Amino acid sequence: MGTATRLRLVLGDQLNASHSWFREKHDDTLYVIAELHQEAQYTQHHAQKISAFFAAMSQFADALVQAGHRVLHLTLDDTAQYQDLPDLLTALLQRYNVNHFEYQLADEYRLRNQLDNFAQGLTISATAYETEHFYLTDTELSDYFQQGKRHRLEHFYRKMRLRFNVMMEGEEPLGGQWNFDQQNRQKMKPKDFVSVPDPLLFSHDVTAIWERIQRHNISTIGEMNMALLWPVSRKQSLILLEYFCRFCLVRFGQFQDAMTAKLDTLGESKQWTLYHSRLSFALNTKMISPQCVVDTAIKYYASSQGQISLPQIEGFVRQIIGWREFVRGVYWANMPDYAQLNALNADNSLPDWFWNAKTKMNCLHYAIKQSLEYAYAHHIQRLMVTGNFCLITGIDPEQVDEWYLGIYIDAIEWVEMPNTRGMSQFADGGIVGSKAYAASGNYINKMSDYCSDCAYNVSKTIGDNACPLNALYWRFMVKHQPLFSNNPRNKMVFANWQKKPIDDQQAILKRAEYLLKHLNNI
Repeated sequence: MGTATRLRLVLGDQLNASHSWFREKHDDTLYVIAELHQEAQYTQHHAQKISAFFAAMSQFADALVQAGHRVLHLTLDDTAQYQDLPDLLTALLQRYNVNHFEYQLADEYRLRNQLDNFAQGLTISATAYETEHFYLTDTELSDYFQQGKRHRLEHFYRKMRLRFNVMMEGEEPLGGQWNFDQQNRQKMKPKDFVSVPDPLLFSHDVTAIWERIQRHNISTIGEMNMALLWPVSRKQSLILLEYFCRFCLVRFGQFQDAMTAKLDTLGESKQWTLYHSRLSFALNTKMISPQCVVDTAIKYYASSQGQISLPQIEGFVRQIIGWREFVRGVYWANMPDYAQLNALNADNSLPDWFWNAKTKMNCLHYAIKQSLEYAYAHHIQRLMVTGNFCLITGIDPEQVDEWYLGIYIDAIEWVEMPNTRGMSQFADGGIVGSKAYAASGNYINKMSDYCSDCAYNVSKTIGDNACPLNALYWRFMVKHQPLFSNNPRNKMVFANWQKKPIDDQQAILKRAEYLLKHLNNI
């Protein structure tokens, strides 16, 4: 067993092989990577999510050993006797006679608080390090974000492009335009199906990991796949990045908001991936850096001889250097209070079918079924399908947070919470978004082919076969009219409502109330 002068903790989302820690080898430094009951059970995770994290941690531990570092990789079997992370660390510090403890700043508030309190209570010295992953360091976040202040992505995004000289021509954006979002909202038609690339899938045997998870009675959601299809190493993450740039980036922006249920009827399984990169798990575990992703994508754009257009690359870069860094800043500026915000006083419960996809609404069925099957859905499915439904039905944001945090393979609280409680549910009162992203069935029909085969009629608002989203949308907007009516983007909505005859208004609201009482059966 021996002793170690220094113990360094590596969390499951800190698998950054490029960190300065690893530039030198020291025999007296022990790296600890541990599967923890605490982390496996703080919410009910998707089965593939836990398996993927544990597989990536194991791969990273092996890579550090091969690089000549001294590593202690602990599984659930090894850590079961310890109450929590501080309990485990206390035992390890004593066992190895450690006189200096080092850790990287955790990206989740609860973990950072736990580790900081632990470090402050030690009788030996302790040092916290940056994760060296994001474009902005922790200490820089306060220069861009303040608690309670309403921040807007576009303003922040332009600052980031300028500061890091990303797709710039001097002080001006490449092509003379910052944002090509209006060009990147196309619906996918049957003629487009033939060009959709097959997804690059990996296959990792995680049988032993899954048996361990079950042996320790870790409760999970979703479907388990013993041949895990996600990247679990830096090498595989880079392969997935290259694949995206070669085959998907060319139409990424064009179809980044598109949704389809008809592509798989051709006998293939690629409607869940379309042109999306699916790099979020690799990014959020830090197996790959945002700068590497952006630089690689821009390199492919620059060498594509016009095949990859500017709107395609701009839409992708905005997600990484803009949105991802933006929600992190919002999170740290507003925690822990952010986790309690409920500006719309939403208090309804999630329908039971969020755990089995058994709803007659095609859009919700496909988005949830996909999430349960793959632990993945793209941003519009999350925001405008499941998120929109939760918003207009007034689901308690605590329950929404917990579902999103558990079901998606890339969900870590710093990125999940501002996206759900903020962008999706408007529970933060507008810190993240300038308006509530509420929509009727018309939006779903515009961006997908879900509606044509649905049990409900998207063109109807009242009646048993009317699309539930329509009446629920109107009820939501009417209920919150004092909050939303002054927003210029909503004036047309309320003008249209006022044009409806009183009898129609009452019928719509009555239909919505009925639906709210029977959410489990729609």
